[in-house]
Amino acid sequence: MRLNGRELGTVWNAPWRIDISTAARRGKNVLEIEVVNPWNNRLIADAKLPPEKRLTFLATDTLPNSAAPLPAGLLGPVILESSATVELKQ
Repeated sequence: MRLNGRELGTVWNAPWRIDISTAARRGKNVLEIEVVNPWNNRLIADAKLPPEKRLTFLATDTLPNSAAPLPAGLLGPVILESSATVELKQ
C-alpha cells in the first residue's frame, strides 16, 4: 500500500491494517492499494491451461480438479480510521 507515493508496507493477514500517519497530510491524499490473487487461484487457473501455457510448476498435483477459486480482490470496504492523541497533565 502506498499513500502519497510513500510505501507503507504489505498486509497479508488479519487484521489487515496499516498505520498511515507517517504519510498522511492535510487536504488531498492519494491512496494506492495493490491486490494480488491467492496462490491457489493461480494454480487452479494454470491447471486448466495446456502445459506450455502454464506459469507455475509443482512436482505433484496438490489441488483436486474440482477445486474452485478462493474469493479474491478487495472484498470489503476500505475504512480509514482516525484517532486523536491526547496529552495528559500530571
